[in-house]
Amino acid sequence: MGKILLSFDIEEFDMPYEYGKQIPFAQQLEISVLGTQRILALLQKHQIKATFYCTANFAINETQIISQIVAQGHELASHGYYHSVFESKHLLESKQKLEEISGQTITGYRMARMAPFDETELQKAGYLYNSSLNPTYLPGRYNNFNKPRTIFAENDVLQVPASVSPWFRFPLFWLTFHNLPQFIIHFLCQWTIKNDGYLNTYFHPWEFTDLQNPELGMPNYVIKNSGENFVAIIENFILKMKSKNHQFMRTDEFLKSY
Repeated sequence: MGKILLSFDIEEFDMPYEYGKQIPFAQQLEISVLGTQRILALLQKHQIKATFYCTANFAINETQIISQIVAQGHELASHGYYHSVFESKHLLESKQKLEEISGQTITGYRMARMAPFDETELQKAGYLYNSSLNPTYLPGRYNNFNKPRTIFAENDVLQVPASVSPWFRFPLFWLTFHNLPQFIIHFLCQWTIKNDGYLNTYFHPWEFTDLQNPELGMPNYVIKNSGENFVAIIENFILKMKSKNHQFMRTDEFLKSY
């Protein structure tokens, strides 16, 4: 039986900026809240716990949804202060703000867009683990083929990379779930769990909303199978993994064994 670390990056939905489109802040929040509500309903339906990496900026503006996450027993972790602006001081500031809003201790961090940053500051800010590494090659983003693909320690912080398949390091993250046939995804995930003992995969709330809007300017490979289709894809994944007796866990709970 393997462990599955299901996680969601909750932020102000600013991805259209990457494609030269502007979107009002209120709409950014509305889209992320709707997607998060759908995720919470799905997790509640199947009685599984997950980890939500949240920006302080989102949490400040949507305290009610943060309360729902915590009340349902999920882990809250930091996704920085803002999604598109980063300073080293935000590591501590985001942690403090999320703890103030949620009443929970924040021990995990994930950098927005898995971008590189000075990780020596993480331990000083009080984090126990960091899930900001995708140990593969993604054109225009990063090339991490030389990095470990499973959990390791660095700078007194546990590093929890996003899962990639053994051998050729195929990424098992949100884009894969939008674009590959489900039977291939399930095979790759099963292979990885058998090899590593766990799977660490992540998604975003906005994927669970209808993104078929030309005003957002997002390419088809990003918006394909979004909305209710994506809810069905993730539910099918949950059912498939449960049928194999794999257990879904919060990241902090899983890491207690380390």
